[in-house]
Amino acid sequence: KIILSIDRLDYTKGIPERLRCYELFMERYPEYREKVILIMIVVPSRVQLKYYQLMKSDIEKYVGKINGKYGTLKWVPIHYLYRSIPFNMLVALYNIADVALVTPLRDGMNLVAKEYIASKTDDTGVLICSETAGVSKEAGESLIVNPNDINDVADAIKNAFVMSEKDKKNAIDVMKRRLKRFDIYRWGSEFMNDLSEIKRYQSHMRAKQMTDLVKTQLIKRYSSSDTALLLLDYDGTLVQLKEKPDQASPDDELMTLLKDLISLKGNTVVVVSGRDRNTLEKWFGALNIQMIAEHGAFIKNDGIWEKDPRLDNSWKKEVLPLLEQYVDRTTGSFIEEKEFSLAWHYRMTDVKLGNIRARELKGALFNLAGNLGISAISGNKVVEIKYNFVNKGNASFRFIEKKRWDFIMAAGDDVTDEDLFSVLPDDSCSIKIGYDATKAVYRIGSYEGFRDFLKEMVESRKLQM
Repeated sequence: KIILSIDRLDYTKGIPERLRCYELFMERYPEYREKVILIMIVVPSRVQLKYYQLMKSDIEKYVGKINGKYGTLKWVPIHYLYRSIPFNMLVALYNIADVALVTPLRDGMNLVAKEYIASKTDDTGVLICSETAGVSKEAGESLIVNPNDINDVADAIKNAFVMSEKDKKNAIDVMKRRLKRFDIYRWGSEFMNDLSEIKRYQSHMRAKQMTDLVKTQLIKRYSSSDTALLLLDYDGTLVQLKEKPDQASPDDELMTLLKDLISLKGNTVVVVSGRDRNTLEKWFGALNIQMIAEHGAFIKNDGIWEKDPRLDNSWKKEVLPLLEQYVDRTTGSFIEEKEFSLAWHYRMTDVKLGNIRARELKGALFNLAGNLGISAISGNKVVEIKYNFVNKGNASFRFIEKKRWDFIMAAGDDVTDEDLFSVLPDDSCSIKIGYDATKAVYRIGSYEGFRDFLKEMVESRKLQM
């Protein structure tokens, strides 16, 4: 059996990591010794750079180590070639290879995987593909692996050899037909369509951008009002988003700004947050401010915290083990546990891998969530799990319906704030912080810009008093 590995010499290709995976395969599955060879072709690249020279030396030492450890007089585990190979010879190698091992640590596309699929004239063979390679999105029938997990890759090699001929043919056939349909002309057409869509989206965003004229009009409305309700998200709206939630405590400037807003006659200020109530109480408990915690699980109204009576946290024991699996699989991610909700944060992970894992997690939670009456919401580098009926809109409506307000303003940066924007009366002012799609009427680019807007509101109101 032949395993084929072809890459140019580059640190992104994960060649040393691939050798470690193959070594583990030899160790874990001794029955394949003398039955499998790895043909490893490394194409010279940037040979004048010392780092690449050292990388080449390390690879060759590792190849020698594996061959010395497992090789016999009649069998060598790895056939290593450091050279460019003519394309016709590559096609022949692709065609005879039983397995193609394509496991870069990061790759925009990776044509080796596509060339392997296209070259299989008998529709047999197995593609083992890294989840961090762009081609994995088009090669879902391949064995998708985490290139940093040597156990995952070693087991995938074993699974490739025990896969039935029918399954191999079906997988290659589906991928080959997809490859034929999505040729360069189709790709170019879709790229241009996406580019046009982006331009339409940008035009839509510009239409919502809060101009100086709009600011002046809104501040005038606010200043002339007798009663004003301000519904303000916290993270990303009043403060900068941080890698870890506990790093985003309010600074002196924000505390002064909130005190000024609260002190103005007729103002009711509500901090509408996904944060737990203990944190909000620690930060803002000394202020005469209303609060919504955990997206609406708790409401502090006139100094008293209230909990939705329908809430319990028994569902957590079903969900926590799943989140812990994703923490183990995704370096830099972590779980934030609140009284009646959970959050899986991936702000500190590799961008592409974090997005992949987030989609996987939402898929894994789909059936579980439906049975438990909970939902998984994708936020800004976070997946939050909470009860379906708990959202910022339902909680904020408690304040909206209390009286007939002369002026209502809501601001937020996250997808969870869209529930809040949805329940606002038609004459309200809704502001999206940032540039994502939104139901809000206006947008301000950053939390600093929004703070400046709030300061202008304060100064204008003071002049009216």
